Amino acid sequence: MGVTTLPPTANPRAVEYVESVLNAVRSKNPGEVEFLQAVQEVLETLTPALAAHPEYQKHKILERLVEPERALMFRVPWVDDHGEVQVNRGFRIEMNSAIGPYKGGLRFHPSVNLSILKFLAFEQVLKNSLTTLPMGGGKGGSDFDPKGKSDAEVMRFCQSFMSELFRHIGSETDVPAGDIGVGGREIGFLFGQYKKLANRFNGVLTGKGMNWGGSLIRPEATGYGCVYFADEMLKTRKETLAGKVCLVSGSGNVSQYTMEKLLEYGAKVVAMSDSNGVIHDPEGINREKLIWVLDLKNGRRGRIKEYAEKFRTARYIPVDPKLDYNPLWTIKADCAFPCATQNEINAKDAATLVMNGCKLVSEGANMPSTLEATKLFLEAKVLYGPAKAANAGGVATSGLEMAQNSMHLAWTREEVDDRLHRIMIEIHRNAHETAERYGVPGNLVFGSNIAGFLKVADAMMDQGVV
Repeated sequence: MGVTTLPPTANPRAVEYVESVLNAVRSKNPGEVEFLQAVQEVLETLTPALAAHPEYQKHKILERLVEPERALMFRVPWVDDHGEVQVNRGFRIEMNSAIGPYKGGLRFHPSVNLSILKFLAFEQVLKNSLTTLPMGGGKGGSDFDPKGKSDAEVMRFCQSFMSELFRHIGSETDVPAGDIGVGGREIGFLFGQYKKLANRFNGVLTGKGMNWGGSLIRPEATGYGCVYFADEMLKTRKETLAGKVCLVSGSGNVSQYTMEKLLEYGAKVVAMSDSNGVIHDPEGINREKLIWVLDLKNGRRGRIKEYAEKFRTARYIPVDPKLDYNPLWTIKADCAFPCATQNEINAKDAATLVMNGCKLVSEGANMPSTLEATKLFLEAKVLYGPAKAANAGGVATSGLEMAQNSMHLAWTREEVDDRLHRIMIEIHRNAHETAERYGVPGNLVFGSNIAGFLKVADAMMDQGVV
């Protein structure tokens, strides 16, 4: 088996079943490193549930769970500002619709490939299950890079991308949202083209503008939810976030609103980053500094290095890709909030965090910790909120946007935030109680994976072999 910590009384038959499925997945998906990592991390934690429900093996639930119901790949031709034709590759992975229409973001980034999108779609199935809302799982995107492109170029790309995607999506079929590289600008261009081609105005995308069907709190939701989940974890030890020193990786949407909510809870954020480097501000990134960061990143689209030039209390640490660790995680802190990208915390980073006294990790990004890092956190009894639970606030609020669209109304900011908060409390409660029920108390990796899986597996059983 892999490095995930198995329960002390793992059922041999269940372990054998999981290993046989993993071997088949490795054989069918060679080279898809991220997808294989995600599948291994989940399946190895499901042994207690599989032992209690042998019918899942009989009906090949795992074998069906790891295969997308549909995987779309298409070319996206567009013309740049110099009149040159460019060609990118587009994807949509419709992973599982057992409990609702496919739901999951679109990512525009040069790193996008089939493996990354399959891993994200697979994680999305369980994450959406945990939200308590009726949503299946999917993910999509393109290897297009919006950085350095003009608004006109981004518009032409988005229109070409949607010209193919529109025939596969719908408010009751598949509802994409934004992700890395896909913000309000991109969602606007995508929705405009969908509306023109489909000749209908409906909730086919989430993350829309407030004037045309968007939901309040949606931009803040993933970051806010990550902090709400961390607060629930601390409550199990009768602690709060007040006064805790925190590290937040990244400086995009999720990171920004994680920091905003941490400040509201009385925490002290001392570090953030982008792909080029890290800033460490021992005095803390207060509200005024955060407002400056929002303008830097959202308005001027600058680099985080400029923070250290603006605020002399901070130092800038460039990231050397040759290093086998991230300097961000060497900074001493009580809590870590990885909000940048997958596998940004490796075993060395995790060991350093534990050695420096970090007591909580709440994941705002998708699968930001390697399998080895996850094992180290669990062994050290760190309060560890895995991504599919801790960062589910974003898709949960997308689900709330879908509900508002279907009822043709808009809830207040306070109502949406309250619903989001209650969903995150429920996700933590469900994961915490499921971990106890299946013999791994305190292990929210097992708890969230099993809780999300049971709902999907039971729905698949009910619906037959489809």
